[in-house]
Amino acid sequence: MRILQNVLLFISFAVPSAALAEKTNQVDFTRDIKPILSDRCYTCHGPDAQSREADLRLDLRDEAFAALSSSGGKILVAGKPHRSELFLRVTETDTELKMPPPDSKLSLNPAEIELIKQWISQGASWNHHWSFERVVKPALPRVGKSTWVRNDIDRFVWQRMRQAKQSPAKQATAETLIRRIAFDLTGLPPSIEMLDRYLASPNEGTYAAIVDELLKSDHY
Repeated sequence: MRILQNVLLFISFAVPSAALAEKTNQVDFTRDIKPILSDRCYTCHGPDAQSREADLRLDLRDEAFAALSSSGGKILVAGKPHRSELFLRVTETDTELKMPPPDSKLSLNPAEIELIKQWISQGASWNHHWSFERVVKPALPRVGKSTWVRNDIDRFVWQRMRQAKQSPAKQATAETLIRRIAFDLTGLPPSIEMLDRYLASPNEGTYAAIVDELLKSDHY
């Protein structure tokens, strides 16, 4: 019962905003940087060879870290934003050099430029979408003396709530739990019999049996 509730809660915290990324000083390429490059840069420096400018690609890691044939400089120099042509171009004031070009009607706001700077400063780690990454068992977050944590999933939920400066809600009543799962799985309220059954024996075994029953329902 607790595990199912917290899986749903964990998913709601799973993708933090760019603002939270800045606050915790952890910039992720796939989450924070790639969307910026995709929206503002890939039209001229992406996978489409027909529209590619200056023979430059920013959608491939090896290309993005390679030396520029024109100047010998590099688009990205890990740990050094002020030696990275990408950062220099997005902060350029000369309209002839600034990227994206003013006539493209595209631009980066200060928060996005700061994210790029932080990312490069942190080593410009270039990870792939999570579905292409090797599965690695994460270390369990420390939770101190929390009495709320009951299982390993709770540890991750607790960690994310602390980062977001939120606190767990009070334990829901038995009636509320059954109503929630019934509406979630079928869109309908639970039957009186179902409520009475859980109230007579409010434990994880009864809860699991009710979940299985709802999953077998035609309404699900």
